[in-house]
Amino acid sequence: MMFDPDLKERVRESADIVEIIGEHVKLKRVGTSFRGPCPFHQGKDPNFSVSPTHHSYHCFVCQESGDVFSFLQKHLGFDFPMALRTVARRVGIEVPTADAHRSGPDPREPVREALAAAAEFYRWTLWEDAAGAAARDYLDSRGVDRTLADRFGIGYASGAPATRAHLSALGITDDRLVAAGLLIAAEDGGEPRLRFRRRLIFPIFDGASHPVGFGGRLIGPGEPKYLNSPESAVFTKRSLLYGYNWAKLAIRRDGRALLVEGYFDLLRLVGAGIDAVVAPMGTALTTEQAALLARHTKQVVLMYDSDGPGLKATFRAGDELLRHGLRVRVVTLPDGDDPDTFVRAHGRAALDAALDGALDLFDRKVQVLERTGWFGDLDRKRTAIDKALPTIRAARDPILRELYVARLSEVSGVPVATLLREVASAEPGASSVGASPEPVAPERARTGVRDRTAERAERAERAERAMASGRRGERRRSATDVGAGAERALVRTVLTARGTLERVAEQVDPATIRDARYRAIYEALLAAGADATMDAVAAPLAPDAIAALQAMLAEGTMEAEPAQAIADSVARLRVRALVERLAAIDRTMIVATDAEKDELLGEKTRIMAEVRALQGRGFATYGKSRRGVDH
Repeated sequence: MMFDPDLKERVRESADIVEIIGEHVKLKRVGTSFRGPCPFHQGKDPNFSVSPTHHSYHCFVCQESGDVFSFLQKHLGFDFPMALRTVARRVGIEVPTADAHRSGPDPREPVREALAAAAEFYRWTLWEDAAGAAARDYLDSRGVDRTLADRFGIGYASGAPATRAHLSALGITDDRLVAAGLLIAAEDGGEPRLRFRRRLIFPIFDGASHPVGFGGRLIGPGEPKYLNSPESAVFTKRSLLYGYNWAKLAIRRDGRALLVEGYFDLLRLVGAGIDAVVAPMGTALTTEQAALLARHTKQVVLMYDSDGPGLKATFRAGDELLRHGLRVRVVTLPDGDDPDTFVRAHGRAALDAALDGALDLFDRKVQVLERTGWFGDLDRKRTAIDKALPTIRAARDPILRELYVARLSEVSGVPVATLLREVASAEPGASSVGASPEPVAPERARTGVRDRTAERAERAERAERAMASGRRGERRRSATDVGAGAERALVRTVLTARGTLERVAEQVDPATIRDARYRAIYEALLAAGADATMDAVAAPLAPDAIAALQAMLAEGTMEAEPAQAIADSVARLRVRALVERLAAIDRTMIVATDAEKDELLGEKTRIMAEVRALQGRGFATYGKSRRGVDH
């Protein structure tokens, strides 16, 4: 019977070979492998080596070697199907009783061979070729010696023709190189070019330690700084974590995984003796990557930069991990440090102290919001709650959710019941947290019988809230549409009546215009001046903005007088801002005290009066429309 190679690989990669063989052989850790007496020739010395990294064993005396399946076959007399199913049961993978739908060699093997050959050549170039001198200097400047670099197979792609010539001499055709993502085929049918040029190369492996792609760090000026292999038959970036093939055993052993952002962060931590570390290769953590971690541990420690972008990435990744049922903690590094610079400057002892001081993800989010004053006033408090709610909703564990809600209530002063309603409001179909805004009366809880009148009242109240929410949503959409049309009309007026530019510049800040195309055109007009040629206006624009410019010019002059068109557009932009403020007041009322509600209602009354005045002048707002409004 033929078994699917994907299935065999998944079972082999998931199995703890040290644990399985350790049930039959007394093993002790020696460096990165485990040693013991060989069970095949009944040896007494530790000549039998088991490598968790390569999922294999080898005896240096009798030369027996293989993987977890061959061990069970040779040592216990299993046939292969029995060995496969035995291991699969241990790791929770189902093996079909008949799996003969694939046969023959693995079609991905030629791509892997091309990648392995390229990786070897890149390593040789880095250490032996004069072309690798700049890359060697760069590694030295980052404190990475050859021992650490070789541990990860780091190399250098010079981009010289010798790379392609070397691989061709090994019998690797251009088609295979294109399939492996090493060559980029020319669209016009011309000569293909090498993807990686003047880049430090980080080989990327799948869970079974097969080479599947590369990450390249540019040496010298240029963009992009980092470049990954393209998607291919073996490389699916969203499903891979850098370092996972080396780290998974340590993750199971330590009961946690450390997640860092980049290659050098990972190298530095491994060099400091932390093996259970992986990286998502510079992109946002995907659901597939989170699921991969959840197979091996229940806890992940995030160790990203502590600057603005780093915090955003931290909370985005943390929420994804929470959705997979993981506990998430966050290490806070000093400003300006990342894991690489921190460990280089302060050493392993400081790293251990930072790990010991890691905060729960939600506590860290609350800490950041408190330190930056988000709970200081009513409007910002409402925004702070909005920033905290996604993490609460992401938590799959209902008890953890309730703990998070209690913590948010503590720092915001908003009742738990109110927060529970907010948590549930974005979750149709409900959840155990916030499903009922008020506790069920004890007598009803005991009997399970609900008061029908109260039930009808609750349904009516929910329906009214939904209708009100719908009206607010309709109002906001109308204002947004009007504002978008106003932006275009305003820019078109200035384009066709340049004499209005100075007057508009006094009234409209470029930041008011949200459509990036129209904002770019407006900024170009302001920079060039009223007398500039259209070529001078268009010169700094991106293609999409140029297309928008051409479309407006093709429509000719405005139907209305320029002064009236400008007044209309400015008023519509004002309407948009007012309606958005009304929506913000509605949201803030939920967390306001009685005194604060009175103040907010007063502001709302004033805004509504201004909106009505604008409506009286004929401006489109609140679901009304007027012919000629440009959407």
